[in-house]
Amino acid sequence: MRDRADNTQLAVERVFVGTPTVLGDFGRERVLSAIAKQEVRGTHITLQPTNLDGDRQADLVNHGGIDKAVYLYPAEHYSEWNTSQYTLAAGAFGENVSVRGALEPDVRIGDVWQWGDALIQISQPRQPCYKLGMRVGNKAIIADMVRSGRCGWYARVLQAGDVPVRGAMVLQDRNSDSPSVAEAFAMLFESPRTASS
Repeated sequence: MRDRADNTQLAVERVFVGTPTVLGDFGRERVLSAIAKQEVRGTHITLQPTNLDGDRQADLVNHGGIDKAVYLYPAEHYSEWNTSQYTLAAGAFGENVSVRGALEPDVRIGDVWQWGDALIQISQPRQPCYKLGMRVGNKAIIADMVRSGRCGWYARVLQAGDVPVRGAMVLQDRNSDSPSVAEAFAMLFESPRTASS
């Protein structure tokens, strides 16, 4: 069932972009990744159909492209991560957008959000890979993300445009029959999960 937009908003707190660099060595292989992104310092940035200006991916099979044009991660999760064995700052997960105001159970696959002049649609949860473990210096974070469900979500771009690096995203369209990001993430790993802040 289609729901009318109810002015639900997400606060955009930070925006990050990056280009592939050497992350380290995995076995005998040198690993390139763009997971180590830099915070955008201006007031606006252009969102293109497959990424933000200045953002690139090293592995186009598993990252980027139309259905993974932008990666959003709830800022609320960092306080939970930092009470365990990690010391992480915003951007640690390689997110493009740090948002506040909704967690994985609150966001549905197919949600359409207005962000500045752009429209984005939630496409899928993020699945952790070994590069996240390399980035934070602890491979246990992969299992911890799966167990906690604190995965964030990818979006595709329905309408490109200039977007603010701080401000709001406003929900435009939702199908209440679509699974939440938390439900979709749980389905990927075939066991129920609950995302906590």
